[in-house]
Amino acid sequence: MAFTCATGKHRRPSRIKRTTARAAGVAALATTGVVGTLAAPALAAEPAAAEQTGLTPVITIGESVADQIDAQAAAQKQAAEVAEAKKKAEEAARKKAAAEAKKEREAKERAAREAERKRLNAYVSPIPGSYVSTGYKAGGAVWSSGSHTGVDFHAASGTSVHAVGSGTVVEAGWGGSYGNNVVIKMNDGTYTQYGHLSSIGVSVGETVTPGRQIGLSGATGNVTGPHLHFEARMTAEYGSDIDPVSYLRSHGVSV
Repeated sequence: MAFTCATGKHRRPSRIKRTTARAAGVAALATTGVVGTLAAPALAAEPAAAEQTGLTPVITIGESVADQIDAQAAAQKQAAEVAEAKKKAEEAARKKAAAEAKKEREAKERAAREAERKRLNAYVSPIPGSYVSTGYKAGGAVWSSGSHTGVDFHAASGTSVHAVGSGTVVEAGWGGSYGNNVVIKMNDGTYTQYGHLSSIGVSVGETVTPGRQIGLSGATGNVTGPHLHFEARMTAEYGSDIDPVSYLRSHGVSV
């Protein structure tokens, strides 16, 4: 038994039919030139449709954010450059200050060394403020050689006696007619002697500097009263004496 569609009843065309009909309609319009007429307005309407989608505001906001990011990045870069320049300037200033401090310290050290060198090479009077009471080569029976081999400095017993310069003690003790005496080998190779001391304050082998107290004046040995007998010699031995006043003056001591 065969079935047929009822007359007067219409069903919606299937998807295949709708597609076929649409293609046929487009083909028909193409032959009449209508497609070109309709297509242009449709395409012209597309910008308006695009504006309505909100895409343009989004793009504008995106560019504004990008500009802000670029500006922030540029500001950060500039700040970093400024910080780096400041750091380099501070480092340069620190190095300069350190170099100047080192230079000043070295200058002070050189000055101190020079002052110490001068002090060690300087000469002083064996009894500051005193004077020569008996001169060099003065004659008399009181001296076994017939003349004075040194000079006598006026000094009360117990007066401080000083080394006239830098040197090393080679004798410290009893010296016969010199009484308690000290002999120092000076740094320049000469020798100085200090006699008739009431006490001795140094030992053999000890180094002394100008002005160092080596004992106290007195009246020990062959004397008529307290004083300091001072000699300058070329050797440590008796008989090698030289003029002690000229010796001291040649080293800048006012006698």
